[in-house]
Amino acid sequence: MGREDVLAWVESPLQLIGAAEWAAAHRTAVPVAGRLTAQISATADEMLARGAAFGELAPYLGIPWSLLARHDHWLVGDGFSGQFRLAAAVLRPRRITFLDDGGLAVAFADTLLGRRPYARPHVDERGLTTMVAPLAAELVHRRAAARRVSVFTAFDLGGDRFDALADRGFGIRRHDFSWTRATAPAAPELGPRIVLGSALPVDGRMMLVDYLRWVRDATAGAAVYLPHRRESQEQLDAVATLPGVRIHTTGLPVELVLAGAREALDVHTLPSSTATTLPLVLAGTGAVVRTGAARPSARRAAA
Repeated sequence: MGREDVLAWVESPLQLIGAAEWAAAHRTAVPVAGRLTAQISATADEMLARGAAFGELAPYLGIPWSLLARHDHWLVGDGFSGQFRLAAAVLRPRRITFLDDGGLAVAFADTLLGRRPYARPHVDERGLTTMVAPLAAELVHRRAAARRVSVFTAFDLGGDRFDALADRGFGIRRHDFSWTRATAPAAPELGPRIVLGSALPVDGRMMLVDYLRWVRDATAGAAVYLPHRRESQEQLDAVATLPGVRIHTTGLPVELVLAGAREALDVHTLPSSTATTLPLVLAGTGAVVRTGAARPSARRAAA
């Protein structure tokens, strides 16, 4: 059996949306290897209902070796992934397209340009992950020199990164979530003020008391709160105690939930990829996306 062409290898809902946007932009169907999680399953079902050009959807745990081995062209959701590095070093795909993995787009572009190590930011990497990094980097740059590596992104990489990547052979194509907007049904009636949940407290990057203060200030007395997919139940229970907050759980990425908005929304978020994605998704609606920061608690400020 000969090797087939393209396969999307995704690990998060945003990466899955990127695969659908790529398929629409290239007018082709894309089979998908998706990490086996409830969020990806729910997102895939919703996107198929909206007409996403997906071929076979195969859930997996670990590395989908057999699927990857049958395809020449990988659409890779997480270029920093240690699993991707290992699979690329062993199977050596002929063509690679990197999709967006949230706010790491700029850091990954700098990695491709050799401006920073091939390592996920703020993570102490050890073992096999670091051992295969040079092998994966060598493969990526060989393929780029042959014009066989692309970056498909919604992010403005800033500075000279687009030109520098093009000079090194990387193909660059930006998208603006046009498929997501075009296929969206009318968004649910949530009201004009939306607060987006964050996993910063879960990740240990913000105290819960500071987070609750930010949510309270952002709601201004009445708002719908859309939880982040990685929020803990403890955090959601704490948010639910705030006056005027109505939690609306969908199990879907906010880009899909709000894409069909017909009114001008006032969206509040802490720093995350949504500060880039939502202005594109809500373009033309008059929506405002406000990126805030929590004030430190009095106890910490006095420390």
